[in-house]
Amino acid sequence: MSDYTIGIKELDDAIGGIKKSSNIMFIGPPMSGKEAILNYMMYQGAAKNENAIITVTTRESASHVLEWFQQNKLNLPMSKIGIVDCVTKTLGGTVVESENIKIASSPVDLTGIGVKISQFFEEFFMKKNTKKIQLHINSLSTILMYSNIQTVFRFLHVFTGRIKAAGAIGIYVIESGMHDEQSIATLKQLFDGMIEIKSENDKNLIRVVGLSPKPTPWFEYEIEGANVKIVKAV
Repeated sequence: MSDYTIGIKELDDAIGGIKKSSNIMFIGPPMSGKEAILNYMMYQGAAKNENAIITVTTRESASHVLEWFQQNKLNLPMSKIGIVDCVTKTLGGTVVESENIKIASSPVDLTGIGVKISQFFEEFFMKKNTKKIQLHINSLSTILMYSNIQTVFRFLHVFTGRIKAAGAIGIYVIESGMHDEQSIATLKQLFDGMIEIKSENDKNLIRVVGLSPKPTPWFEYEIEGANVKIVKAV
């Protein structure tokens, strides 16, 4: 059995699962269902595989992330969930930290975000003795809007290294078409592989590159509620 899975059977079968210590860029266009896929992976990882999940959210509040699971009647095991909320404080919302939610001042505050991630790592790895951890950052594109590529690279270099040392996996969301090719090429140096999405003829396609000897086929997929359904290989 592989160390980690994406949670989408066709992709996991094609790559044989994800090896521990892997850092993965998750790249695709807006409105292609990346958030739903990431939430699906979060649920599969925590509920089915009993991994601890640390999610850094730079687009929506922690309460909105958790509401998505409630609305879709998915029972998240909260003892396995840690959310770093980079949104609520910037909107002037009520800031309440809890066992599951830590607040960073904004997506610009990379030092603060890093501290909160480290606190969750220590909590899961050392205190709760949970040895399988997934770090999700949604999204790098938001962070790149506020910080230059060199600063973001240094920030990521620390955490991709920590992922490798801990035998965890990291998944980092980025919007295709929003950044110049040089920035993407710079960031790619930090990653072991990519989950790629593209849209063609009103269809969304997904594949995995770099996590197995050759890329997977492109798979057409649909989002049905909280489920990611593979329609066919293309």
